[in-house]
Amino acid sequence: MEKKVIHSDQAPAAIGPYSQAIAVSLAGAQFLYCSGQIPLDPASGQVVGNTVAEQTAQVMTNIAGLLATAGATMADVVKTTVYLRDMADFAAMNEVYQARFGTHKPARSTVAVAGLPRDVRVEIEVHAIF
Repeated sequence: MEKKVIHSDQAPAAIGPYSQAIAVSLAGAQFLYCSGQIPLDPASGQVVGNTVAEQTAQVMTNIAGLLATAGATMADVVKTTVYLRDMADFAAMNEVYQARFGTHKPARSTVAVAGLPRDVRVEIEVHAIF
């Protein structure tokens, strides 16, 4: 088993003691474990958007950039976990999420949390196999 730290300038730098993603090679397959992404602009590190829809769009852009750096795409995602500050945002988040994944539907968990870093409305982590 081989592990590789993935660092991408297409996603925001880690804001704590963790890697953006870790790729694991095992039995000819690549497994990618991406840390939760929040709606930060990769260049400035500033929060993008006020609504959950705007923030989810930025999160999905960050995820796509991180996946691309590792050699994967959104179609390779097998599991996501969505963290929402308020479950009242579920429908608006879901609309953007579904548009970005299209017909591909990875397994997913969605949970409400008491708070998120930088007081954002949404955080999403993904796991991919490619």
